[in-house]
Amino acid sequence: MGRISRTIQLAGSSWRVLKADKELVLLPVLSLIATVAVAVSFLWPIVSSCTDTIGPKNACELGGTDYVIMAVAYVTLAFITIFFNAALVHAANERMEGGDPTVGSAIRGALGKVHRILPWAIVSATVSVILRSIEERAGMVGRIVIGIIGLAWSLVTFLVIPVLVIENIGVVDAVKRSGTLFKRTWGENVAAQVGFGLLGLLAALPAIAVIALGFSAGGAAAVVAIAIGIGWLLFASLVLAALNGIFQTALYRHASGLDTGAFDGDLGTAFAPKRGGGFGSVPRGFGG
Repeated sequence: MGRISRTIQLAGSSWRVLKADKELVLLPVLSLIATVAVAVSFLWPIVSSCTDTIGPKNACELGGTDYVIMAVAYVTLAFITIFFNAALVHAANERMEGGDPTVGSAIRGALGKVHRILPWAIVSATVSVILRSIEERAGMVGRIVIGIIGLAWSLVTFLVIPVLVIENIGVVDAVKRSGTLFKRTWGENVAAQVGFGLLGLLAALPAIAVIALGFSAGGAAAVVAIAIGIGWLLFASLVLAALNGIFQTALYRHASGLDTGAFDGDLGTAFAPKRGGGFGSVPRGFGG
C-alpha cells in the first residue's frame, strides 16, 4: 500500500502541473480524434470491399492488400499515440524548466522530433504485434510467459519517449537509456504503472455506479445515465493520460539529475536513496 499511496501523492503533484497548463488536456483529446479519424479512413475501405464471406460466422476473407493496409494502419495509429505523448512530454518538460507551454508549442516540439518518433512507432507496433501473435498461439504457460515479457518491455521502455524528446537520440540508444534509468528507478516505475491503473479504476467507479442506477431506473433515465457515464469515463481517461505523461517527464528528469519544478518536494521524499546506498538503491517507500 505504501507504493500505491506514494503514486497517488505523485499524481497529486502531476495534477498541480496540469492545473498550471489546463490546455494540455487537449493533447490527449487531439490524439483521440486523430486515432478515430485514421482508424475509420483505413478500415472503411476494407469493410466496404468485404463482400466475400466464409464460414458459419459470416467472417470476411481478407486479401494480401488488406493485410498491408492493416499493418500500415497499425503503425500509423501507434505513431499518432506516440506523437501526442511526445508533445505532452515536451510541454511538461518546458513547464518544469520554468517555461509557459501551449498546445502549439507542444505540437511544434513533437514535430521537431518526428524523425525520432516514427522509428519508435514502428518498433513499438512491431513488438506489440509479435507478442500478441505468439500469445494467441501459445498455451496457458506460454501466455503467462509472454505476458511477463510484455510487462517487462513496457517497464523498461517507460521512459523512451522522454528520452527521445529531451535527449534527441535514436531509438536503439533511447531504449538502452530508458533501460539504464529503469535500473535506477524500478520501484517508482512499477508503482507508477500500478498506481495509475488503480487511479483509472477508482475514476471509473462513479461512472459505473451512475450507469447501473440508470439501468435500474430504466427508460429515459438509462439513456441519460449511460451518456453521463461514458462522458465521465472519457474525461477521466483523458486527464489520466495527461497526468501519466507529466509523471513520465518528472521521473525522467529526476532520474537524470535535473530539476523537477513542482515535483521537487514529492520526488525528493519519495525517491531518495537509503543511507549508505547509491542512487540505484531501493528508494524509501518502495522497498516493500
